[in-house]
Amino acid sequence: MSEDRLSVYEAIRLRRDVRAEFTGAPVDETTLWRILEAAHRAPSVGNSQPWDFVVVRNQATLRRFAEHVADKRVEFHDALPPERAATFQPIKIEGIVESGTGIVVSYDHDRGGPQVLGRATVPETGVYSAVLAIQNLWLAATAEGIGVGWVSFYDPAFLADLVGLPPGIRPVAWLCVGPVHEFQTVPDLERFGWRTGRPLSEAVHRETFGGTGFAAEPPTSAAMDATTTP
Repeated sequence: MSEDRLSVYEAIRLRRDVRAEFTGAPVDETTLWRILEAAHRAPSVGNSQPWDFVVVRNQATLRRFAEHVADKRVEFHDALPPERAATFQPIKIEGIVESGTGIVVSYDHDRGGPQVLGRATVPETGVYSAVLAIQNLWLAATAEGIGVGWVSFYDPAFLADLVGLPPGIRPVAWLCVGPVHEFQTVPDLERFGWRTGRPLSEAVHRETFGGTGFAAEPPTSAAMDATTTP
């Protein structure tokens, strides 16, 4: 492992949903394979590994999907109240063509057979597993200096047909993947005023939902900084 790669804490802090920062250069095959291997090492319910990865680089396919997403963006914009539509207008939602590489992550509910250990009472754990693979991919890409943008403005049936997914296999995400000029320090949705994040202290509860008991504000960012100090 190269010593100049980021620690996992640094990658978590630096990771962004990339839209406008792609350089246009392709991800080299060796780096792409490392990133996909990291995704494939994700934990999965019953060790079912229900994901597959379709790597798309054909320019015609990228353009066709970008046009489809643009149509869905217009539909969303037109359904917003005027004030929210004005806030949404300058927000870029994809970098499909600019990134040069799309990775479609799919989910196969039948992977692992009819009795998947751990999925009997919570069937959603199968999809959760595919999302864990996406998170692994995203953090590995960030450590490599590669940007990732998750596109969700699409009709699932259209995307399944576009990349030839067999019946019963559903798309979970189209990921735009490519080298970037930089990672934004503030997420786009905060920078453009769509929605801000909330502090960890509002998300942590003691014993029951809403339960309190912290003596003081938890040392969130300071603790993470200390963990990553060489």
